Amino acid sequence: MYSQTKIAIPIFQKNTDDVITISKDCIKKGADILEFRVDGLKNPNLEDIRKAINEINFPMIITNRIDSEGGSFKGSEKERIDILKGCADLVEYVDIELQTDDKYIEELKNYNADLIVSYHDFEKTPELDEIYYIVEKEKELGDIAKVAFMPKNLEDTMKILAILSHYKDTIAISMSELGSYTRVMASKFNSPITFAAGTDVTAPGQIDIETMKALMNMDLPIEQ
Repeated sequence: MYSQTKIAIPIFQKNTDDVITISKDCIKKGADILEFRVDGLKNPNLEDIRKAINEINFPMIITNRIDSEGGSFKGSEKERIDILKGCADLVEYVDIELQTDDKYIEELKNYNADLIVSYHDFEKTPELDEIYYIVEKEKELGDIAKVAFMPKNLEDTMKILAILSHYKDTIAISMSELGSYTRVMASKFNSPITFAAGTDVTAPGQIDIETMKALMNMDLPIEQ
């Protein structure tokens, strides 16, 4: 039985022409969704971004990641949010960080795109109770919760599986090679989306799309 979890491939390029080229290649490789990392653009311009989204014409997450969570956007917070708002009518999902001011998150709810409220820590994995707290806050604010943490040991990766087993409509990732298996196992817990690499690797431990598709569709049932 084929997995219902969608595979998203991040697109992180310096200009929109390359975004379009790489996106078309990732679609051919089997992506279900593209994640347009606007913060990768050298000079992000809303008109050019909208044109690129229209030309690609494929299910998309629009993301404009802040530097404290692994992003590269150099403008003001208002500029960052304005780009997301300016694209929200063209995409299926908008990703916004939990630490964003609540007023901006509320504004993004005014669009038809589903809101992914996310939290990333590239240094550590918190205790399970803290992760539960983060996910609960994300779920209060958006449609899909997302957490991604850096593991120090195997036990840290198991916390991610606990989150996936406990919550619906949640993306949970343990980064690095140690945690890469959680990206595959997400499908066994019916997580809505997992992330794989096409051309651009945007987080440690991302698996290439071809390998991800093969692993996800293996018959590996979880014993209840």
